[in-house]
Amino acid sequence: MDILVVGGGGREHAVIKALKASRRAGKIYALPGNGGIAADAECVPVKATDIEGIVRFARAKKVDFAVVTPDDPLVLGCVDALEAAGVPCFGPNKDAAIIEGSKVFSKQLMQKYHIPTAASETFSSAEEALSYLKTCKYPAVVKADGLALGKGALIVGSYEEAAAAVDDIMVRRVFGASGERILVEEFLEGPEVSVLSFTDGKTVVPMISSMDHKRAGDGDTGLNTGGMGTVAPNPYYTKEIAAECMEKIFLPTIRAMNAEGRTFKGCLYFGLMLTKDGPKVIEYNCRFGDPETQVVLPLLKSDLLEIMLAVRGGTLSKEHVRFSQDAACCVVLASEGYPTKYETGFEISLPETGANESIYVAGARLEGGKLLTSGGRVLGAVATAPTLGEAIDRAYALAGKISFANAYMRRDIGRRALAAQKGV
Repeated sequence: MDILVVGGGGREHAVIKALKASRRAGKIYALPGNGGIAADAECVPVKATDIEGIVRFARAKKVDFAVVTPDDPLVLGCVDALEAAGVPCFGPNKDAAIIEGSKVFSKQLMQKYHIPTAASETFSSAEEALSYLKTCKYPAVVKADGLALGKGALIVGSYEEAAAAVDDIMVRRVFGASGERILVEEFLEGPEVSVLSFTDGKTVVPMISSMDHKRAGDGDTGLNTGGMGTVAPNPYYTKEIAAECMEKIFLPTIRAMNAEGRTFKGCLYFGLMLTKDGPKVIEYNCRFGDPETQVVLPLLKSDLLEIMLAVRGGTLSKEHVRFSQDAACCVVLASEGYPTKYETGFEISLPETGANESIYVAGARLEGGKLLTSGGRVLGAVATAPTLGEAIDRAYALAGKISFANAYMRRDIGRRALAAQKGV
């Protein structure tokens, strides 16, 4: 089968490598892909948000299957357009992708169907929001309604900080139209857990849990980023908690979407907080997480393409989805200064990868036969091993063999998870 994968980051590289291993995989195209992905797929310079261009290419190449991974094209209806053109797809349609496209929608869904989440209020005017924030308990969380590249949720410790957040989001519109409405949520405390799941709208198959590291600096300091590294499994996510999440969150969410006439088929990401009152939903994503995908897919023992076909066909219950009992670690190498100002255009030197090692490229371009940095997050060094400690050591060893000017990485990815394993 010839496959088209929409997107061009580290997540897409991980998806493409997993699809490439399928016995039924033929030619793989990445739209737009990147310089590193070019080693595993044919990259085509069509933007992930150019829905018409994607459909034209799919028709011209007569691709057999498409995988739409980023949030923007999903929310824009890329799956709907491809399916209408006769191209079978993995990913939710536009009606279902709203679960990430609108935080107000997802919050109202959870409230209506009694899915555990933080208490919140929604506002469509800055004045009403500011009036409420004068009576609010702090810290609190202010969220832009729409997509905001993972930066639309701001933790505020005082009214002054909250007022500044409202001004940024609703008045100055730093996130564009995503700031037409905001939510003000209670601040939840506890370990965070990411759980990606396959679902065909009936069956839910959770993948291995993971722990992301969002802050730019060691010790969870500095600005929020798209993710500086990940480990899997997450030691806080026990079998007991997993069973509770399935009963109170995962299946109720799928049923709620069905009841709303928005059946979700694809990868549904549950961002969870394990509070003293039990697990609660922080956010939903309508796609594979990044960089969570980079540690979850290397642990998948089943054929990813077969699973995706079963999701699309509504036969996931018949698919035997298996994961390794090993652990995985992803260390992100970024450009110094990320996520604010950084330089690009530096040549990347990559080592050969050994068994149970992968390098997923996120921000690089090919120029004159050389791989050059082109983004803030440049690549992820990933290793799997029988224990989390070994996986972390191997990932850092691999990262140490990669070089480019201006490279930066956190040095404590997985440290908190190791401490949790030891009960510290």
